[in-house]
Amino acid sequence: MSNNTDSAHTELIRSVLADHGRLGDAAASLGENDSLYEAGLTSHASVNVMLAIEDELDVEFPEHLLRRSTFETIANLCAAVDELVQVGA
Repeated sequence: MSNNTDSAHTELIRSVLADHGRLGDAAASLGENDSLYEAGLTSHASVNVMLAIEDELDVEFPEHLLRRSTFETIANLCAAVDELVQVGA
């Protein structure tokens, strides 16, 4: 997965991680390529993050993005969201 750190969705993803990923303030200080799972993201919380992103952007994650690696880093989530928004445009 691409590490697009210039994604326009980075702040949205950080906000969703803080609110739904059970990462709280840590979401703001994580690097783009830091492991979200090492920071405390659980598989259950990753589902909440996915649902919150879907609601916020009116998109749906396709099966090929429903992988642990998609939710491993902020950069991976940005790349996935960028793909979803392009597909939906």
